[in-house]
Amino acid sequence: MVLTMKDAKVRLYVEQALGTGQSVALSRDQAHYLFGVMRLGLGAPVALFNGTDGEWQAEVIEVGKRKGVMVCRNQSAAQQNPPDLWLLFAPIKKARTDFIVEKATEMGAARIYPVATDFTNAERIRRDRLQAHAIEAAEQCGGTFVPPVDDLTPLTRLLDTWPEDRRLMFCDEALVGETQNLPEYDGPWAILIGPEGGFSDTERTRLAKLRSATPVALGPRILRADTAAVAAITMWQMQMGDWR
Repeated sequence: MVLTMKDAKVRLYVEQALGTGQSVALSRDQAHYLFGVMRLGLGAPVALFNGTDGEWQAEVIEVGKRKGVMVCRNQSAAQQNPPDLWLLFAPIKKARTDFIVEKATEMGAARIYPVATDFTNAERIRRDRLQAHAIEAAEQCGGTFVPPVDDLTPLTRLLDTWPEDRRLMFCDEALVGETQNLPEYDGPWAILIGPEGGFSDTERTRLAKLRSATPVALGPRILRADTAAVAAITMWQMQMGDWR
């Protein structure tokens, strides 16, 4: 039996390896979603991806209230990885932090780094919850890659061990209205978005001394942190990424 991509109404992220004839056991939550929420039954097609093996069309072969089994039939899309771009951002209010993670996943970030700055309002995050949002975003947007979401890390600690070959696009609200161009560089990049209160003088001085950092403005107006993340990724993707 050959299933096509249009047959599957549901995409699901799984952690198991995927390949022709590979069986995939569902977790309790996955079984509830497919059979209780989406009302799928035996023989239903589901698109599966695990972040490394592309997308596979699978068929439900076992249905239960708390479990289920699918089997992979054919690959419907090759693995598509994003550019080597990290997003560093200071967490803000819960819903807006969720938004940043979701949009960064959709727009092609390879890694998501919540960072604690001097003026960061949020003292902690639920990394597992943010990772779940990244997975859900990939399921919804048709992506085959899920960026890892790191634990909240102090910005100073991250800069202490910053890799010399990774350029840093430092989005500085103090430069609003100015025009800067990113240097041509085909290696790895990162974007840094500050908190609602902006960067401290100490942080700005530290970043100015980082040879790989390029300060940029995001247009003629100061943007909210969640809007700035979307604008910065868009700007980078258009100039350096896979939107060119």
